[in-house]
Amino acid sequence: MTSDFALQVPAELETALQLKTVQYLVTKRPWLDLYGVNVRPVAPYGSASRRVNVDPALIHRCLPDELLFEVFSRMAPYDMGRAACVCRKWRYTLRNPIFWRNACLKAWQLSGMVENYKILQSKYESSWRKMWLLRSRIRIDGIYVSRNTYIRAGVREWKVTNPVHLVCYYRYMRFFPSGRFLYKTSGQTVKEVVKCMNFRASKTEGVFSGRYTLTDDKVEATFVYPGLRPTMWRAFLRLRGTTLGANNRLDLLSLSTSKVNSDGIIELEEDILGSVELQEDVISHQRGLAPFAFVPFEEVETSVLNLPVEKMDYYVPG
Repeated sequence: MTSDFALQVPAELETALQLKTVQYLVTKRPWLDLYGVNVRPVAPYGSASRRVNVDPALIHRCLPDELLFEVFSRMAPYDMGRAACVCRKWRYTLRNPIFWRNACLKAWQLSGMVENYKILQSKYESSWRKMWLLRSRIRIDGIYVSRNTYIRAGVREWKVTNPVHLVCYYRYMRFFPSGRFLYKTSGQTVKEVVKCMNFRASKTEGVFSGRYTLTDDKVEATFVYPGLRPTMWRAFLRLRGTTLGANNRLDLLSLSTSKVNSDGIIELEEDILGSVELQEDVISHQRGLAPFAFVPFEEVETSVLNLPVEKMDYYVPG
């Protein structure tokens, strides 16, 4: 006898229950949902259209906007530029001025917050992103390298002609947003020198620390060689870029050294030029003024500046 409370399952519902049971036995491939999906345009930041669009992309359905903002806020500015090329939503999200404001205030912290806001309103139409692209700045995510060469005459016994040697050496400069920089002159390649370009390096490694100032696109860098007769090293440089916002070149306009009178050690927190007294005339150097090329830290191992001398005879930084 059949009970009146027996569950009657329709045929179509029974088929659905079977499919639901089978899906636990089949390997899930969520990335297949991305194929053949047309992503609707996302309203840009600050747009007049604030209609909420449902983004069918799988990564945007699984990743909340709050978490996406948190990820972008921890990115370097150049990484944000690469992330903006992923999709339209990321591109419009990264136009939020809060990301570029933090980057600009860190890059030009020596100017002060008040001065940065004045420059922003007067020159860049209150756009932090435009300010980041157009205003000259020192890059801190890598190292500036200047490759210099000269010919030294050799001596060969019992021969009519004497050989010549092509000598190659490098100038390295690493800048920090606090107004300090590190300098080193060496014959080693960039992948070998970058390991010691930090404040923990000793003077025996030939790494010197100094101060720099940035005015528009002009950079003045100064440090003092320690010793019995301290020598002040002073350079004037000009910032430029091969592309918009690159700031990957430093033209060495002038380089000079001079003996100074100094009682004790000069503190880097003070003004170097105001702390020393010149003892002799300034010596201006006319050689070794090749432009500095910027090498990011992630490209140190693969940079062309690591090539030997015989393969770099016609290297031009551009």
